Amino acid sequence: MKKIKIGIAGGAGYTGGELIRLLINHPQAEIVFVHSKSNAGNPVSKVHGDLLGETTLQFSAELNDTIDVLFLCVGHGEAKKFLEENFINEKIKIIDLSQDFRIKQNSLIGNRQFIYGLPELNKAEIKSANNIANPGCFATAIQLALLPLAKAGLLGDIYTTGITGSTGAGQSLGATSHFSWRANNIQSYKTLQHQHMNEVHQSLHQLQDNDGVFVHFIPWRGDFTRGIYTSSIVDCGLPLEEIRQLYKKFYEGAAFTHVSEFMIDLKQVVNTNNCFIHIEKQGNKIAVHSAIDNLLKGASGQAVQNMNLVFGLDETTGLKLKANYF
Repeated sequence: MKKIKIGIAGGAGYTGGELIRLLINHPQAEIVFVHSKSNAGNPVSKVHGDLLGETTLQFSAELNDTIDVLFLCVGHGEAKKFLEENFINEKIKIIDLSQDFRIKQNSLIGNRQFIYGLPELNKAEIKSANNIANPGCFATAIQLALLPLAKAGLLGDIYTTGITGSTGAGQSLGATSHFSWRANNIQSYKTLQHQHMNEVHQSLHQLQDNDGVFVHFIPWRGDFTRGIYTSSIVDCGLPLEEIRQLYKKFYEGAAFTHVSEFMIDLKQVVNTNNCFIHIEKQGNKIAVHSAIDNLLKGASGQAVQNMNLVFGLDETTGLKLKANYF
């Protein structure tokens, strides 16, 4: 099978770097160019220092159409602008890691219709898609924790907290991403108004069409670099074992989402494309915990998973990664 020829736009950031790391070791991938005007001519390893000796790629200021798929790793609001300003041949598939095309009413640009790329929800549509809107990191963790309950029609008001590592804020420094602020510190932000909630509600309503389904979400900035851990509280009268069976049945064909009977932690999933889920029950309440790596299952790993599905590969190709557990 011939290799998939790949272009990456926005390759100097965290998600772009993570994508390069995955694709240079992907057996069916060939990176043709990594686009970055500000770094044009520089070796990729000058920006992503861990890639020294791993690749001789240089950043390019130019795009070309000799590729099969283009990954957009540009900022939110920039992907739409990028496609408006640059002609991309319609034969080239696009996988966008920004939030620009995730919501259905925003998913069309020109002749390109974007499919929401959560494989555990939309695998059949992804396989036949030409354009993928890759889900957000918090959105992925929260949805995977709740989709089986939505499928069973068991959701109503949901109260969710989630904590994310500093890489979730992107590579550009801000007041809350400096080490001196982040170390030994924690803070909530965007309380009840996080931008990922629109896509979360869209997916939950896809399975349970009920206006009463609503997630009240408080995100937290954590004192670590990578990973997301969420906990959702839901009213549910079913026995715990019956709830676990709902989850196991829903995810029985999922390559990366696994239900644990034991409490989960971040170290189990960091540096992998996995999502681990654990369910607890007290009285009429259940708590559903989920953990992912925000740069992998929450971004670049899921983007490669989507690429594999689009091009007819086993979805785990290039993604059999080991957690840094100790």
